[in-house]
Amino acid sequence: MREPALRVFAGEYNEATHQVGGEGEKEPSYILTPLGAMVNRLFIVGVLTDVENVSAEGDMWRAHVSDPTGIYAVYAGQYQPEAAAFLAEADTPSYVAITGKARGYEPEPDVLFVSVRPEVIWEVDSQLRDYWILETSRHTRQRIEAVEEARRMNPPSRARLTEIGYPPALATGVVTALQAYPDVDLEHYRFLLREALSHFSAGKISTSQEIDEAEEAVLALVRDCEGDDGALWDEIVERGEEQKLERTLVEEALTSLMDKGLVYEPILGKLKTT
Repeated sequence: MREPALRVFAGEYNEATHQVGGEGEKEPSYILTPLGAMVNRLFIVGVLTDVENVSAEGDMWRAHVSDPTGIYAVYAGQYQPEAAAFLAEADTPSYVAITGKARGYEPEPDVLFVSVRPEVIWEVDSQLRDYWILETSRHTRQRIEAVEEARRMNPPSRARLTEIGYPPALATGVVTALQAYPDVDLEHYRFLLREALSHFSAGKISTSQEIDEAEEAVLALVRDCEGDDGALWDEIVERGEEQKLERTLVEEALTSLMDKGLVYEPILGKLKTT
């Protein structure tokens, strides 16, 4: 039976430090996230920010795909010929959708580097990206609520979670995650969720023309501040205010630049140009 492709933000997926399963020859393995997502396959939509040939033989491509919470590392080689061919010709930045396998490399205990091996990759538009953000937010909120519910149990119970109405796979993942990640900070993931949904914030007061005019100045600020590690969001806003740009306008210009793939967030709260 084929595993479902889960919707998991990069900010949650990249913080996984545990793998489960995979002991038998045909037993599937999973990346276990701190919120209990057991990821064998995943579906992601975001901005393709860069592509690099990382093999001397020319048959392995590494790409980065950005969502509102972080960056996915994507690798395609000779065993993913269609995906590799797509990446070899892809324009950056561009919106892409990927269905792929979760992969983890564990060089030492409790250190896990996760990536995605695409099964299918295709170019999409911003409308699908927005729909994916909403759907992934809904799944993330469900996992947060399931962890909260399990913490109120003594001990956490898969059977009880399913009785309440959570899917069996999620109930299993949450109970397993509470053992693997006993001190997970749910407020951190609520913050990630707010960051993702801020893309849809209502009440914007700037016109499209004002934002377009501000983007060039704000992009220059990011370049001036970013250094090797990225520019702090607050520093960019403060520098913009020094140039007589309103805070709201700077923040909206930054959001627009991220939507266009000209700026991305390698670490939450820090920005870099593509």
